[in-house]
Amino acid sequence: MVGAAVFVYGLLVSFIFSGASQNAKLKRPNPPMVTYLGYVLVGVTAGVSLLLFAHAIGLSIGQPLIALTL
Repeated sequence: MVGAAVFVYGLLVSFIFSGASQNAKLKRPNPPMVTYLGYVLVGVTAGVSLLLFAHAIGLSIGQPLIALTL
């Protein structure tokens, strides 16, 4: 299940960022939906990375902060 979520997330990130970079090359403004989705994807990425970083720190001190069982 995690693999499918990562695949869909990768497709969304690739689509949104390639569209934004193409618009920047052509000096066109991004549609509002592309801008909003880009901010949401960057926020989700930052949030998940902070959670995983906290979990790694917790494991290094011997106290897991999040019960992750994969």
